[in-house]
Amino acid sequence: MRPAAGLLVLLLAGCAVLRPGAGESVQVSEIVSAAVSAARAAPEEQRRHLTHAQQTFAAVQDDVNRARLAALLATLPAPLRDEARAAALLEPLAARRPETPLVQFAGLLAAGAAERQKITRELRALERREEAAEERAGALRQQVDAFKSQVDALKSQVDALKSIERGILEREERRRKTNR
Repeated sequence: MRPAAGLLVLLLAGCAVLRPGAGESVQVSEIVSAAVSAARAAPEEQRRHLTHAQQTFAAVQDDVNRARLAALLATLPAPLRDEARAAALLEPLAARRPETPLVQFAGLLAAGAAERQKITRELRALERREEAAEERAGALRQQVDAFKSQVDALKSQVDALKSIERGILEREERRRKTNR
């Protein structure tokens, strides 16, 4: 039995030599699985996954732990999501050559994080422009209201002048009738 187990280990090691990156492929698969599982979990469980990944990365700052933490930071919902930190963690990995499965995964995550950051910046800029437009609209409404008040005041002055003019015309008409 021992020789068969030894032979199996040698065969598996030989497969790994023939397929470089096979071990990384398994690690990437585990990282993706853990990120998906954490994203689907309850908020408290998500926090635990993130805390564990942060502690693991703090203890051993290797590429796998870096990718694991970055994947959680990029996929968990707000407020746990931190695109900027995920991008910073992934940047050194994504820029590496040769492109191993872990480097390709880091590149994919980094591109997604960068795109979400760009969208977030554009959304914030759009919100600021919308707020500025609302402020201008409010100022314009105030000016319109002020103009309406002025128009109403002018109308009442015109009505008063018309009334005075009518009074003068009526007096003149009465004087003409009395003078005849």
